Amino acid sequence: MAHAEKVFKVKNGKKTTKYTWRARYKKPDGTWGSEPGFPTRRLAEEWGDAQEAAIREGRWVDPELSRKKFGSFVKEWMAAQKPRGRTTMNRWERLEAHILPKWKDTPLNALNWFDVEAWARELALTVARSTVRDCVQLMSRIVNGAVDARHITANPLAGRRITGLPADVVKKKPVEDQVAEPEVVLQLARRLGPAYGLHVLTTAFTGLRWEELVGLHRDNALLERRQRHDGGIFTCPVLRVDKEAGALAEYYKRDEEGRRRIFRGLEPPKNETSARDIDLPPFLAEALEEHLKAWPFEWVFCTPTGKWWWRSEWFRIIRPAADGRDARPKARGTALKEGWDPIMPGLTMRALRHTHDTWQAEDDVNPVLAHEQSGHKYPGIKGTYQHPTPVMRQYRLDAFQRRYERAMRNLGWESVWGSGPPNIS
Repeated sequence: MAHAEKVFKVKNGKKTTKYTWRARYKKPDGTWGSEPGFPTRRLAEEWGDAQEAAIREGRWVDPELSRKKFGSFVKEWMAAQKPRGRTTMNRWERLEAHILPKWKDTPLNALNWFDVEAWARELALTVARSTVRDCVQLMSRIVNGAVDARHITANPLAGRRITGLPADVVKKKPVEDQVAEPEVVLQLARRLGPAYGLHVLTTAFTGLRWEELVGLHRDNALLERRQRHDGGIFTCPVLRVDKEAGALAEYYKRDEEGRRRIFRGLEPPKNETSARDIDLPPFLAEALEEHLKAWPFEWVFCTPTGKWWWRSEWFRIIRPAADGRDARPKARGTALKEGWDPIMPGLTMRALRHTHDTWQAEDDVNPVLAHEQSGHKYPGIKGTYQHPTPVMRQYRLDAFQRRYERAMRNLGWESVWGSGPPNIS
């Protein structure tokens, strides 16, 4: 049964006549717990009785655990999570750059929405609002973990929404800078030449994510879809994002001492719907077939030496092609480079994926098929009851083929590659 004990204060190494009361109560494992600092015996006993009542009812939280520092619990929570490697990396970046400098020494039971929201508004003065929201959501998930681990009784951040954030300090791209015209895609592809330009064409006309593009093995290229239709079989060539190893992951891992180590390798796609077969319009299937005839490597979209692309290295390739560059004369140790006018400054592979999905909407591709081809789950009950059909697939392929042929006519071209690839070194 809970009871109280006197605790005499000590001054200069000697016990004084002043004292406070310490509550003593029986913990679930049979040992005695204690909590000091009560001004009266009655308050100490009431607090101890409340602990024992909570233990009997199965809702007790150890006061020592509730005082654990947020930073200490973060390490436990992160160690218990098993998300994809890049997700883990992104979480640590948010924690180390923004969250832990402020909250690492705060006890779990001292967290409250008032302080967190005030901090979030201050953080929004220096980073994007999306980053602020990501940080608060991550904090809330961690505190939920503390509740589940019986460190605290409730999450004060759960269900709360940040309001009154200042204007975003990071300027977003205008919408028109995130969607490319087909003529722009073709011009950029020609400038890069067949080996590199096919990266651009394929992303714009299939919607492949970067990690799916560079992780595509030639064994998964130009496969055939076969689907019953109208008394026969509908067929079309496809690219397959493999469910076992369909994406190239690039991130850093941490060892037990917190040191970073770069990881690059194939992993399953980010979710179940990302593993898919992507239908190819005729022009793109022909271009890929010609590419693979001459390409000696196992990866369809790789460096000229057969290695996986680093994101940073591909950035060095696409930036001057899209943004333009100054001419460089031939000199000792350096090759001649022709000057390039800008085609679409700031264009990225992600913007080309945006372009693909926007084209699908513009061409009235059935939403169920558009979601499937982009690797997204169609929301709601319709995503369960509706399925892509050969009629839908052929309509989409015809629309992309027409888009390509119209752009070629507008440019006055007969071949995407022209007379051959330029010098992009």
